[in-house]
Amino acid sequence: MPPKRAAPVKAAAKKAAPKKAATTKAPATTAKVSAKAAAAKPSTKTEKPAATGRGRTKKMSTEDTVKNEPAENSRKTKTPAPSASKKRKVDDSDNEEKPREQEEKTRPVKKPRVTQPRAPKAPKPKVVINEAPKSRLHVYVCGEGSSGELGLGTAKNVIDVKRPRLNQLLAADKVGVVQIAVGGMHCVALTHNNEIFTWGVNDQGALGRDTAWEGGYKDIEDNSDSDSDDEDSGLNPIESTPTAIPSSAFPEGTVFVEVAAADSASFALTDDGQVYGWGTFRSNDGILGFDTTHRVQNTPILISSLKNIKHLSCGANHVLALNDKGSVFSWGSGQQNQLGRRIIERNKLHGLIPREFGLPKNIVHVGCGSYHSFAVHASGKVYAWGLNSFGATAIREGAGDDEAAIVQPTIVKSLTGRSITQLCGGSHHSMARTADDECLVWGRLDGFQSGLKIDTLEDDVVIKDERGRPRILIEPTLVPGIKAKVVSAASDHSLAIDADGRAWSWGFSATYQTGQGTQDDIEVATVIDNTAVRGKQLNWAGAGGQFSVFTSPASE
Repeated sequence: MPPKRAAPVKAAAKKAAPKKAATTKAPATTAKVSAKAAAAKPSTKTEKPAATGRGRTKKMSTEDTVKNEPAENSRKTKTPAPSASKKRKVDDSDNEEKPREQEEKTRPVKKPRVTQPRAPKAPKPKVVINEAPKSRLHVYVCGEGSSGELGLGTAKNVIDVKRPRLNQLLAADKVGVVQIAVGGMHCVALTHNNEIFTWGVNDQGALGRDTAWEGGYKDIEDNSDSDSDDEDSGLNPIESTPTAIPSSAFPEGTVFVEVAAADSASFALTDDGQVYGWGTFRSNDGILGFDTTHRVQNTPILISSLKNIKHLSCGANHVLALNDKGSVFSWGSGQQNQLGRRIIERNKLHGLIPREFGLPKNIVHVGCGSYHSFAVHASGKVYAWGLNSFGATAIREGAGDDEAAIVQPTIVKSLTGRSITQLCGGSHHSMARTADDECLVWGRLDGFQSGLKIDTLEDDVVIKDERGRPRILIEPTLVPGIKAKVVSAASDHSLAIDADGRAWSWGFSATYQTGQGTQDDIEVATVIDNTAVRGKQLNWAGAGGQFSVFTSPASE
């Protein structure tokens, strides 16, 4: 049924009765004057339908008819006559229509509203929550150097350095390194004067600077005194020489306190808790991306969603950030559940957005293995999640199965209450340091990753393969003889610095990454002893993919 048509607007009658205002009542004086005036003189005007905003005729409903009174009446309703008296007699002059020009002139003119421009808000004062290290360091390197990851430049003997060597290109009196982070095939260093130096492989922007080189590559000479067997390798001098990222990449006044490195990405933390990053993350299928809009980020960019961060820790392709409230954020590749939150494969780019996940507040420490993660709560509880096929999380569930994973943060009973102060991991094994300087290891051990004599381990702490050989150390176990101050793990080798400033190493050594001068695997934890580090008070060690880095105070 078609809708009922609204009653048409009635034209003014020849003997017009006073109109009724249905929606708004005029003041009493005005209403009486209008009624008498209408009775005295018939209206000669015809009402027009109300117009829409763009000039189209609008169909009038009954309600619209009431709302759209003639313009003259509407004006009188909104603006009553200023000094009408109830006792005033109405004469003919009151009933005459005044010229429109005169009426317009008598309207009160509103003064234009002058808006004063607001003064720009003063920038918020910078709140410093982190302090940069101050002590300058000597830097020692060993292992694979064919991609410039040792930072020794293009000198003769820079490939496969068998034992730790002092890096003169990072001299304490010139560069003044105060902190280093080691990635898969590159390094990042923070200097005493707030510069960030990088060196190594830059294929996916991990160095954060332009390393294009058109001058040809430096070949290692045949008569080199290198202790390397590979004399045919060439190096890009811009990658292999430690070089600062241009300061123009960061806002003026930025102060850095920490650097961190993944396999193909790098990060820098500021004194006010902001995080800059560059490079990319990789998945099983290749390049995943740096964030949801940049596949590869070649220069530093602010990760604006992160605020008040106190510490960063990197795995192979993921990052954990701990803020000043004890909350943890994760981002990167989540294919092995290392982010602690569910990432659907078709939406895997969602993992590139830093987010909190299923950890309680009051976390005091975070650490990463290549594909797994750890967090320590203020109560002493330790949480782990991620790939667990070799028991790297120290949780028995699924250990020994190829695709076993701990999907969400889970309490590690064997570590809880042991006063853990540091956690790290390689591809399939992990390490911890306690407040009592104990060095604990667990996870894969068939490549001597544990540093323990395998034949001395009890059956109840190991998982054996189908041939009955120990394959996994499922319980965190003490490495004897080491009062650890620092621990570090890479793919398949491990490092520790003891209370006497000595470096220990064990595990896979095919590229001399253990610093023991041999390509044979180092089966048990062994002190590194050569001229460069003998008698030095080493205070840090970092394990890269196929190389290692050590530091000692330059003030010695």
